[in-house]
Amino acid sequence: MDVLDLCARLGCAAILGGAIGLERHWSDKAAGLRTHMLVSLGAALFMIVSAHGFNDVLSPSRVELDPSRVAAQVVSGIGFLGAGAILRRNEMVVGLTTAASIWAVAALGLAAGGGLYTAAILTTVIILAILTVMRWVESRVRVRPRSFVLLVSTRNRDSAARVVETILDESDLNVLELRVRDGDLPTERVVRAVLARPVASALPALVSQLQTIEEVFDIRYGLRNR
Repeated sequence: MDVLDLCARLGCAAILGGAIGLERHWSDKAAGLRTHMLVSLGAALFMIVSAHGFNDVLSPSRVELDPSRVAAQVVSGIGFLGAGAILRRNEMVVGLTTAASIWAVAALGLAAGGGLYTAAILTTVIILAILTVMRWVESRVRVRPRSFVLLVSTRNRDSAARVVETILDESDLNVLELRVRDGDLPTERVVRAVLARPVASALPALVSQLQTIEEVFDIRYGLRNR
């Protein structure tokens, strides 16, 4: 492989990965432009090293290497970076799309590193279409109503009882499940309420009421996982 071909493969991987990363950066995601460029560029270099990095030691009668061996390790190894992009906030999971884009960009880099420019470019176009056009489609598809989970941490049993009363007294909420469990501290109690998806102002109003209760030190809520 000459220098020009090497530059073309690495440059193609960096540019196409950057195109995906730019969309993620525009969407204000943690893994943005530089992350996607580095993943694509690194995958391309892995592919080049796998295919051309051992020519000096190859011998038809003694040493034979499979050029796909490093590429296969990239496919499995990129999972740790994708897993780092997935976050769990209370009972919500975010970052799955970014993790999937990182995984796809690694494949894009492998294609560019292997000299499959047409496949790499077409993949970039399709990924961008998925991240942009499909977002527009998703916003217009009605989502089945989901329930919320409300977690209120209190310092003692009495304050937990007042939290329960406050939740039950809120007429705009449909309480599906209500439990009180022990917390991490000796006297701590955690109230867990599963609520049918409320009107826009009902849940914030309830949180404001709960914040006025003494001994309440943590309030969290989010969509319930199915």
